[in-house]
Order: sequence, then structure tokens, then C-alpha cells
Amino acid sequence: MADAQKQLQALSDEYQKLQTDLEGFIDARQKLESQQQENQGVQGEFAKLDDDSKIYKIVGPVLLKQDKNEAVMAVNGRLEFIEKEIKRIEGQIKEAQGKAEKKRAEVRNKPRKLSWSSSDGLSSWQIVQFQAQIQQQAAASA
Repeated sequence: MADAQKQLQALSDEYQKLQTDLEGFIDARQKLESQQQENQGVQGEFAKLDDDSKIYKIVGPVLLKQDKNEAVMAVNGRLEFIEKEIKRIEGQIKEAQGKAEKKRAEVRNKPRKLSWSSSDGLSSWQIVQFQAQIQQQAAASA
């Protein structure tokens, strides 16, 4: 019982960790996309301004005057950085999805590969329940 159940539980735990990692990457991408939208909005507003318009930026509790070209360059630099980070995170997401899919298939196929018997200390009912639990976890995260 212990061996087969431990193997299956270890696979299930690994799969859950991969899913947690994937959720973290997706959250990071969403934050970056939000920052990207904000900076694109600022960039659009800067495009509407005349060259002699006054721009101020907040530094702590103080408003400081900033040159328009300097402000535009700062926003463009942030956008470039954000785009690179989004690409990097998307690569991590694809990698994590691939690993999770492999682990999911492994979890689903493992019960078939294990030789379950009463000598393992598991009843037929326990085996069916455990397989159902693993398959539900895999289906829920699919």
C-alpha cells in the first residue's frame, strides 16, 4: 500500500507544485501587462502635448519639473523593459505548461502501471478512490 500510494502521492504533489508555479508566472505576466497598458497611456498623452508643455513627475511628496524629452525617453525605456519581461515570462509559462502536461499524463497513467493488490494494503475501493482523486486534480487544473 505504502509504496504505490507514496509514488502516486509524490507525483500528485509534483504536479500541484508545477501548477502553483504556473499560476505565479501568469500573475506576473498580468501585472506586467497592466504596467504596459499604463505606460502606453502615458506615452499616448505625451504624444498629444506640445514641445513647450510642462511635465511634472512625483518624487515622494514633491512634484518636480521634467523635460518632455527626458520623460518620453523614460516611458519608452520602461515599455521596452516591460516588453522584454513579458517575453521572458511567456517563455517560462510555456516551459511550465509543458512540464505540467507531462506530469499530468504521468499522474493519469501511473495507476495503470502500478500493480495494485491487496498485498499493498489497499482495498479495491481505496484504489478507485485514490485514482479518482488524482484524475479530479488533473482535470481541475487542465
